[in-house]
Amino acid sequence: MKKVFLINMLFIFLIACSDGNTQVMEKGSGDKLVNIEGNYEIATLAGGCFWCIEAPFESIDGVLKVVSGYAGGKKENPTYSEVSSGNTDYKESVQVYFDPEVISYSEILDIYWKQFDPTDKGGSFHDRGSQYESAIFYNNEKQKQIAENSKMILENSGIFSGKIVTEITKFTTFYPAEDYHQDYYKNNPMHYSNYKKGSGRDAFIKGVWGEPDLSDYDIPSEDEIKKMLTDIQYYVTRKNGTERAFDNPYWDNKESGIYVDIISGEPLFSSKDKFKSGTGWPSFTKPIDPRFLNKVEDNSVGMSRVEVRSRFGDSHLGHVFYDGPEPTNLRYCMKSASMKFIPKDKMKEAGYEKYLWKVE
Repeated sequence: MKKVFLINMLFIFLIACSDGNTQVMEKGSGDKLVNIEGNYEIATLAGGCFWCIEAPFESIDGVLKVVSGYAGGKKENPTYSEVSSGNTDYKESVQVYFDPEVISYSEILDIYWKQFDPTDKGGSFHDRGSQYESAIFYNNEKQKQIAENSKMILENSGIFSGKIVTEITKFTTFYPAEDYHQDYYKNNPMHYSNYKKGSGRDAFIKGVWGEPDLSDYDIPSEDEIKKMLTDIQYYVTRKNGTERAFDNPYWDNKESGIYVDIISGEPLFSSKDKFKSGTGWPSFTKPIDPRFLNKVEDNSVGMSRVEVRSRFGDSHLGHVFYDGPEPTNLRYCMKSASMKFIPKDKMKEAGYEKYLWKVE
């Protein structure tokens, strides 16, 4: 699937925020400051080895760039050897540049939490020390509130028996890491894979969260799909069609539960994130897991929109608009015909027990 927005950055940047104006320092350019144009926000996140936090964001639609580096310290231009030896007060971190009209800060954090053990105060897996401790560095009060709420929800989820120790602290400094650390998963795939497995991170993630995988879902053939769907369901999911506003099953559904793809069954949205948009279609502030969605440019009606499709079922689900309520400001305007609703009391029976905390 084609990414919605791409950013062409020839260098890696250092963030220096003041008075609401974002400026960045071009690596290797001394004190030269350059402005990055376009609509974007930045999330600064630490969760152990930055290779393993950078990689999961690279394939997410709406993410423009991910930079590995060092955040939160005082020394100018720290090096990897200084940070990794614990001789500074920096943490290995990443900065995620993202388009808020395509993906929200809240969704960025939903991905972030699934990449490490947030109950481990000593570091991350076999990387020990303060330089590997997890942290969210917020840029403004809105990010702070979203981060604190996200952490509280995770603490109350029952997923972890221990306390969530991830620090939420104000952003101060960030320096990009050396060039060979950037896109490490891509440039050194074998070593990256062995490191992730050997450190125990892979097993932890799969054991706690699982990984979205095509093998978990049975995708019928096109002929089978046509037989299993009603005419309107096939028209919407396979022909990118629409349905009548205020005349579809879920636009006013107030029952607790989750909405899954009508073809693949992959989880899409929770009733907890559903809101009354007044459009006559089911609307949500964010998905259950952004990794289950693909977002592509849609210029089919003479205007530029962001189409939302399911990752594995490849169903047309609807569009996402930047006119929704706080905290995401997004409105996922979905089509009832593309989804199946699983009531909360039926989720365990249907195999969606691990998503109950997303509803409660």
